[in-house]
Formats: sequence, structure tokens, C-alpha cells
Amino acid sequence: MLALHACNTIDVYEKTQPFNKHEWPGNSKPSFMFTITDTAALYNIYAVIRHDDSYHFNNLWLNVTTMAPGDTAKIQQVQLILGDNTKGWLGSAMDDIIEHRILLTRNPIALKKGNYTFTLQQIMREDPLQNILNAGIRVEKATQ
Repeated sequence: MLALHACNTIDVYEKTQPFNKHEWPGNSKPSFMFTITDTAALYNIYAVIRHDDSYHFNNLWLNVTTMAPGDTAKIQQVQLILGDNTKGWLGSAMDDIIEHRILLTRNPIALKKGNYTFTLQQIMREDPLQNILNAGIRVEKATQ
């Protein structure tokens, strides 16, 4: 069992922050720091969102703040599409929990060596945003 687990590793980084009472207040800005050492690789960056089946929107608007090594903070407003009225939830479901890994980058990108910090802030009209369990960031090396 240990050998099987060792082969299934995360390439670079994945971390999520849980929300008390499954509510994400607009003033709560989970922050995630990771270090890049391989500058020859290209990377995909994902938002990781977990919500329960009773989440009542098909999308999630976020401000994503990126702090790259030796750079100033950059804020990007993104809309994550979580579902639609015909297909239902677009993420993977286990019982009534749905997990989404949604690309924040259109194409794999090169990253500089050093520490990166990503901060997520929900900017939906509902505050606090109900039925959100976790939010986070995943960074993977792109396959060649």
C-alpha cells in the first residue's frame, strides 16, 4: 500500500483552507505560498474549490492576487464556472461534496525561481458565501 501511495505524488504544490460553518466571508482571504526551484519546466496553476451540493450558484467570482519573486502584487478577477443547468456540477462528486480544479492559466507558464504567494478572495454578492467548504491552489508541472 505504501508503494502505491508513493507513486501518486503532487508535482509541486496543493493546499486548501477550510471555512468554518461552510461559509466564506468576503473579508477572508486565504493565502498560499510555494517555492519554485525548476525554472526549465512549465506550470499549470489551478484554483481548487470544494462545495456541497446545496451551493446555489453555477459560478464563483474571485480576486486572485499573485505575488511573484521580486515583483509587485498583481490582482486578477476570474469567474470560475462550477456547473450549468443542463449538465449539473462540472467537478468531481463524492456524495454531496463537489470538488473543482479549474485552470487559472490558459496555457502552461514559465515561473521564476523563488517564493510565490497566491491569495484568493470571493467577490460574490452573497456575503458570507454559503456552502463553500474549502478553497485553495494547485500547481503542477505541465506534461511535455
